[in-house]
Amino acid sequence: MKKVNNSRRNFLKSSSLGFAGASMATATTGGITGLLSVTANAAETNSKTVVTAAHWGPLGVVVENGKVVKSGPAIAAPIENELQSVVADQLYSEARVKYPMVRKGYLDGNQDRSLRGHDTWVRVSWEQAFDLVAKEMKRVRETYGASGIFAGSYGWYSSGALHAARTLLHRYMNITGGFVGTKGDYSTGAAQVIMPHVLGTIEVYEQQTSWEVILESSDTIVLWGANPLATMRIAWTSTDQKGLEYFKKFKETGKRIICIDPVRSESCEYLGAEWIPINTGTDVPLMLGIAHTLVNENKHDKEFLKNYTTGYDKFEEYLLGKIDNQPKTAEWAEKICGVPAQTIKQLAADFSAKRTMLMGGWGMQRQRHGEQSHWMMVTLASMLGQIGLPGGGFGLSYHYSNGGVPTARGGILGSITANPSTQAGAKTWLDDVSKFSFPLARISDALLNPGKTIQYNGTEVTYPDIKLIYWAGGNPFVHHQDTNTMVKAWQKPETIIVNEVNWTPTARMADIVLPATTSYERNDLTMSGDYSMMNIFPMKQVVEPQFEAKSDYDIFAELAKRAGVEEQFTEGKTEMQWLKGFYETAFNAARANRVLMPKFDDFWNENKPITFNPTDSAKKWVRYAEFREDPLLNPLGTPSGKIEIYSNTIAKMNYDDCKGYPSWMEPEEFAGNVTAEEPLALVTPHPYYRLHSQLAHTSLREKYAVKDREPVLIHKDDAAARGIANGDIVRVFNKRGQVLTGAVVTDGVIKGTVAIHEGAWYDPLDLGQTERPLCKNGCANVLTRDEGTSKLAQGNSPNTCIVQVEKYTGEVPEVTVFKQPKTA
Repeated sequence: MKKVNNSRRNFLKSSSLGFAGASMATATTGGITGLLSVTANAAETNSKTVVTAAHWGPLGVVVENGKVVKSGPAIAAPIENELQSVVADQLYSEARVKYPMVRKGYLDGNQDRSLRGHDTWVRVSWEQAFDLVAKEMKRVRETYGASGIFAGSYGWYSSGALHAARTLLHRYMNITGGFVGTKGDYSTGAAQVIMPHVLGTIEVYEQQTSWEVILESSDTIVLWGANPLATMRIAWTSTDQKGLEYFKKFKETGKRIICIDPVRSESCEYLGAEWIPINTGTDVPLMLGIAHTLVNENKHDKEFLKNYTTGYDKFEEYLLGKIDNQPKTAEWAEKICGVPAQTIKQLAADFSAKRTMLMGGWGMQRQRHGEQSHWMMVTLASMLGQIGLPGGGFGLSYHYSNGGVPTARGGILGSITANPSTQAGAKTWLDDVSKFSFPLARISDALLNPGKTIQYNGTEVTYPDIKLIYWAGGNPFVHHQDTNTMVKAWQKPETIIVNEVNWTPTARMADIVLPATTSYERNDLTMSGDYSMMNIFPMKQVVEPQFEAKSDYDIFAELAKRAGVEEQFTEGKTEMQWLKGFYETAFNAARANRVLMPKFDDFWNENKPITFNPTDSAKKWVRYAEFREDPLLNPLGTPSGKIEIYSNTIAKMNYDDCKGYPSWMEPEEFAGNVTAEEPLALVTPHPYYRLHSQLAHTSLREKYAVKDREPVLIHKDDAAARGIANGDIVRVFNKRGQVLTGAVVTDGVIKGTVAIHEGAWYDPLDLGQTERPLCKNGCANVLTRDEGTSKLAQGNSPNTCIVQVEKYTGEVPEVTVFKQPKTA
């Protein structure tokens, strides 16, 4: 492929060009909000306010007599973010892992791995725990090599430049001989593979056209399967919520906002947007219906298609029905997606007449054939011809990590890496990781079928034979699809080790559990705005580690010591020495950008964030503007250098589930092919009061739980047909599993679809005694399909699912997953 010219990295570089001769600017330090900066009778209560940060933003944490009593925003938020209020809940939760624990059967030498998840636990000393882990790591590595050890942890556990659990785990694994890793992620498993073929870049994790431009130039924004009010309360680093501030500003302009979604989301409600309800998993037919209307009414931009795309003619043959004898008319689309044909035709007219930004979410690609949704969105935007124009085109990250907030000019923190420079022979283990890696969403399949070969993005991947899993910083037993299949898969490895703060479902399914600290029990640094790089936040230790918890860094440093590679892991540095080094990386970069930052010691003692300002060029930045201005001088990273509406590369793969152009391929389960046994479609959107499964155990649960269960949104007509009233306990079930939920009867979900937010902790009744144990707490993935999106990406497809719902009449079992497990 050609070199990508408009990647996020290049944008970050170019945004600070042209300032070499400018006078030095000064980064500002902001005070914490008044609510937390003053505490009554501080001297009497030995009170202090500590500034730290988490995925949900910068925090002011009030500590009295060594205990957290209150927390809130350290920078004023445009919309209340309740996630910032539960620091105390996280520290003192009943669900905390307090001591090193070993499953009794494992400790006794019992080989029955089906006991995982319902065995009793034995407390051991840290010395015993380290000995067990070090001995088992040595045995497995010497017997099976790197291919026998899986350490593909998912990384949402904590922000921070140093205490990033997944990075630290991989660092330890790398210096001790390698491991099996993964390709891709759950968030954008399909889109991140298809987009490089279409646009020459991953697209889903890249900066968007500046919000300043959107406010000035966009007439309409379309939230297509996106709910920024929920997903922008957090960020991969730490949110500053500037993206929400811009959404609020756009609302205040009175301009048009459209939400296309099966659920009338919090964003739709707050923004006063027009809601167009759509059947789950049918975004592609809706886009095709709009596209057909554009062609039928001669409103598509032929010049843009000619100059900036390739392969449109082949796609148009499909669109007009010349390939399959089915024109993709608005009337055809209506029958599939549930949106009236007249509405579809009006959208085509409005999108083509007004400057329109299509803000695509990621949920619509988490389904079978999920590659097609984002490919089709880019195709539709190409037909409208507004890509590269101010305020027009498409964007795939406006709902995530404050995408579109102008990138600031300052310094970017350094961070610890998984690949220590001191490791000799590094290429060997890096090759191993690459050779043994498989798509993340196929983990159950890999565990159950070692040696199996699957297709992936034009290549073949053969699953390794995994004997040991070490997981840190994730909760796959909630995040992965088809939980009951995963239970069987999880019984295959000989040993499972988990570092955890809480007794999550994943920890309960392990053999050895090591208690890890929260981010509030150690020191760190982070930035805000994954794209804006606007702030540096201190992540100060708020309280001492609770019980016997240790940081992941200290855990892996000790294991590295026992493997004889401590120096390679720590590089001889203390926690504060690491942080000072990361800060100095930013300090030096800021100086090069002619921005002044305080020295590290001054910054740390100030107890305040540092804020950088965006440049004028960043405020005016338009994604793909350079490409539009001159596609020959600024080609995309595709083989043609243009937007590939038809991809020869994909066509030559000859996949039956991903053709050479975007198309509608009916999934096995969706609203259009429900059965009498399973007559309702299921959608699993992101929750509002937690980050995936994080914070599920806090008092925020009281804001959404229905009779101590995860809620299920059900249309009032579907509820009436089943004799279900608001607040009833209901059983949602299909051939894969069954869950108990609390009914929320509403007209805010499209008829024929029910919604259960992802992230509820798996809490099985009678695990090990039945094939489909009842999840007492409503974990949506008990119901979803564990099937790749297609042979191209092998992403996850939870939104391809049908279910039945009935009122539960039996004795309602207690939810116990938030309590301590049984101990011997």
